[in-house]
Amino acid sequence: MSIAIYIAVMALVTYLIRALPFAFFQKKIKSQFIKSFLYYVPYAVLSAMTIPAIFYSTGNIYTSIAGTVAALVLAYFNLPLIVVSLAAALTAFLTGFIV
Repeated sequence: MSIAIYIAVMALVTYLIRALPFAFFQKKIKSQFIKSFLYYVPYAVLSAMTIPAIFYSTGNIYTSIAGTVAALVLAYFNLPLIVVSLAAALTAFLTGFIV
């Protein structure tokens, strides 16, 4: 019974998060500041969720740092995402043997 209540509350919260902006912003947003702020919100939220997960994913900070550095270097050279992610994972894995 309690799991149904949890699911109902999650559904309500999810719905409210999506519906409230339509209730408050009925006209087109003209402020350039608000537009640019809202443009960058998804990137900021994604970064806030991803960065801590990166550094705590391996259980060893040194392997995480090595994988992150490898990913940043390869991403800087505009390599495909699959190459960057596989190389970062492989770097973290191999660093685990050294550290």
